[in-house]
Amino acid sequence: MEFETEAHSTDKSQPFEIKTENTTEHDYKPKPYLCTVCDRRFTRKRYLNAHRRIHTEDNVYSCSECDKRFSSRTTLSRHKNIHTGKYKCTECGKCCESSKHLATHRRSHSGEKPFECSVCSKRFITAGSLVRHSRIHSGEKLHKCHVCDKAFIESGNLNAHMRVHTGDKPYKCSLCNKSFSQSSGLQSHKRRVHSNRSPYHCPYCGKMFKTEGELKSHVRIHTGAKPYSCRHCSERFTSRYQLKTHLLKSHNEGTWLTCHICQKKFSLNGNLKTHVRRHGVKLYVCSDCPKRFYRSDALKAHLSVHLDYKQGL
Repeated sequence: MEFETEAHSTDKSQPFEIKTENTTEHDYKPKPYLCTVCDRRFTRKRYLNAHRRIHTEDNVYSCSECDKRFSSRTTLSRHKNIHTGKYKCTECGKCCESSKHLATHRRSHSGEKPFECSVCSKRFITAGSLVRHSRIHSGEKLHKCHVCDKAFIESGNLNAHMRVHTGDKPYKCSLCNKSFSQSSGLQSHKRRVHSNRSPYHCPYCGKMFKTEGELKSHVRIHTGAKPYSCRHCSERFTSRYQLKTHLLKSHNEGTWLTCHICQKKFSLNGNLKTHVRRHGVKLYVCSDCPKRFYRSDALKAHLSVHLDYKQGL
């Protein structure tokens, strides 16, 4: 396995200007050292060398709480802060591994987004998020699936995609035993189904949301922002779903989803599910009993019955 080290004074892989408000020159540091396996960059060579152990599987330090393994005592020590709750968010209870990560996380509640894309003016909490976003405009997709040749902007997206082929769902809900292919899916499930907390609030109207994604979509109602642009024409859209539908209908790019009963085609999985219910098919299945439901909200209400029973044991 080969690694590459770049030792330039600036990061030339970032063709998009990073705009910030109320930040200093130290808030964004150049990351000249590149890992060519996962495309992650680092400010210092020793950080890159420590990161390389992830790819060589030289992770000898194990966490006694969750069995995760790490390449150094330092990374293990930071990780343990999550279990001890040393850096805990007072808004939503999330535990972070360092004060820096906690400060960044708090921006999700305050709405602060100091990094702005110079192409579409979309704003981000971190500089790294902006750099990854810039590839949407450049069309750069470095990570390719060896099974279906689908390409991704980030290595993490590729890893999650591979579970489509393997069927692996390693993240399991401790309350209802439902499994997920991504940790974000599990966390979203817990907030939607098993929690009444809505920690994300709209800065314009005060409406509360359970997930950051729901808040982002809602805020565009107020701002009129259209951050998703078509690579083939000048059309812009407020959501990925609108862009996906446009690419399918106008440019024949992507894959249509077909109803297995009447063969009608849809661009979005949600629209297909809504249509299938019209055939009398109950798609939503309870993980604790044989009951089935037409709607996800009906299943959600039903799951609370099992939850109350388990908590009463």
